Amino acid sequence: MPEYLIYFNQQWVGDHTDEWFRGRGPLARAVVDEMKAAGVYVFAGGLEEEDGPVYNADPTSGEVLVTDGPYVETKEFLGGFALVDVPDDETAKQWAAKVAEGCGWPHEVRRFKPQFQSK
Repeated sequence: MPEYLIYFNQQWVGDHTDEWFRGRGPLARAVVDEMKAAGVYVFAGGLEEEDGPVYNADPTSGEVLVTDGPYVETKEFLGGFALVDVPDDETAKQWAAKVAEGCGWPHEVRRFKPQFQSK
């Protein structure tokens, strides 16, 4: 089955009170539990925010240079994601809707390219 990435950028979350976020946690966890029960869950998690570590690995100079900080300065950055293994786009969209509703902010969903199988 194809795998899909359901994700959000941190900036899509918006400004909310701590109480609002505490109320969303159980709803988001319930969706993850539902994914697990349905057998579509691969992985889900949120990323450290602005104060978390970010590293860049750049091989373009002929030698890999690993530095602190993102590769490019940007106003948006990945906030979190879920990976699901489902049969089709429609099912992936249904799970994306559940994740977005549970979290309370927009999400996007994209299918991974088929993996090459070695023979």
